Amino acid sequence: MTSSRTPYRDEPPAADPAPAALRKSLGVVDGFAIAASSTAATTSIGIGLGVTAGAVGLHLPIIMLLAFLPILGIASAYSRLNRVEPNMGSGYVWAGRSLNPWLGFLVGWIGIVSTVVFLAYTTTVTGSALLQLAVEGGLHRVAGLRLDPDSTAQATALGIVVLVAVTFTAITGLRSAATFQKYLLVFEYVVLLGFCGYGLFAGPHPFSLDWINPFTIPSGQQLAQGLLLSVFCFWGFESTFSVTEEIRDPQDASKAGFLTLFTMLGLFLLGAFAFQRVLSLDELTGHGAQGLTYFGDRLADQPLAALPLIALTFSAIASLQSGVIPTVRGMFAMSRDRTLGPLWAKVSPRYGTPAAGTVVIGCVAAAIAVLSLVIPKVGDLILASVNAIGVVVSLYYALTALAAAMRFRGALREGWTQALRAVVLPVASAAVLLGLGGYLCWTFYTSADHFEVSPDNGWFMLFCPAVMLLTGVVAAAWAKWARKSPYFVTGRSVAPDAPAEPVPAPDPA
Repeated sequence: MTSSRTPYRDEPPAADPAPAALRKSLGVVDGFAIAASSTAATTSIGIGLGVTAGAVGLHLPIIMLLAFLPILGIASAYSRLNRVEPNMGSGYVWAGRSLNPWLGFLVGWIGIVSTVVFLAYTTTVTGSALLQLAVEGGLHRVAGLRLDPDSTAQATALGIVVLVAVTFTAITGLRSAATFQKYLLVFEYVVLLGFCGYGLFAGPHPFSLDWINPFTIPSGQQLAQGLLLSVFCFWGFESTFSVTEEIRDPQDASKAGFLTLFTMLGLFLLGAFAFQRVLSLDELTGHGAQGLTYFGDRLADQPLAALPLIALTFSAIASLQSGVIPTVRGMFAMSRDRTLGPLWAKVSPRYGTPAAGTVVIGCVAAAIAVLSLVIPKVGDLILASVNAIGVVVSLYYALTALAAAMRFRGALREGWTQALRAVVLPVASAAVLLGLGGYLCWTFYTSADHFEVSPDNGWFMLFCPAVMLLTGVVAAAWAKWARKSPYFVTGRSVAPDAPAEPVPAPDPA
């Protein structure tokens, strides 16, 4: 295989100098901390379970388990691709090489815009959690203003302050950011295990076999929406592959990714059973962003009841920081291919991080958070954001899995075990996610006859992911014809030195 540092054949002689390399300072535990913070188990349990219950009722355990199966296939594809071509661009690089540069760019673009939307709504969630803490602590008014945790305006203003702080910590060094997140994770998981474990045995509602029976979910639309919302809960495990060039051994990225996934599955199942033991369906769906707070209040008195809310706050803060980190790394990879501008590949000589890009991403996320004020309630904002992100994430996961199947299709001749792991499982996982996303888009389209900015309006719910995809097509066209990026000629990405293990040759057939 030709070294990835070899210039493109179509690249002009006066090419831009190669961007500086990032510092390798992370191990398995650091990668796990970043991926686990991106997945944000406490936030997903505290907020996501109520949203998902609104779609599937008291079937949270089985819906989480079913959603895990295609995600496990996606994780297998990420791991296999990372083993032969570790690159912080991950799906953008792999899909561009194995499928098509336009599809590869779209994978990278979806990763950027979905994470920026996630940062915007998590900014509001963080502010809402802090407002809940203030109200629980007896502070109900500030300068005559009544504090309202469900006010998007108040929550966004406070959340932006936190976003500024975590953006600064992401600039000063990835190792310090990972260390900070490890401390937050330890606290979150201790609280989750304690309260959910207690709720599992002390809840007033009896266990029911119906909770693990998907055939009693009322409709196919509800099943599809529940699965897509659950896929969103697992979203973020691949963040460890975005920092693979800063991990001392790239194989540690795969270990961290799988460790994150199985940890999340255990926590989600524990949380699903515990919430359904403690709360009724109306209580699950009726408390929105305050779901974990209500759960804690049902199990303990103050001040112990405040611990789940503190854990939720820590989770939101950590996911803000970990959301900034992989997004900027993906844009770094795209910038060195000239599919994005040179700003994103600038490395701070002091901190060894893409500081300029990190600042810009933080500012863009804050700006979108402000624009989201058109949705006045935090709960409605969460529902709109989660549905939009779920649709586009299902697409970029599916494209990455198909890239793995295409790249390793030679395994079809190496026995059924290799064929199953390298080709069949990724293709099946991709088909499930594409089917879910497509079916949900169709239900959005047919459920409304007018447009309205509301999470109850199907056309609005379809409009959000459509804008994400269409802006990606426009950005790809700009990169190809205005920037004249060689990525669209060769399908290959500028990357660090290739690993020792050779990349399988394409199947001549």
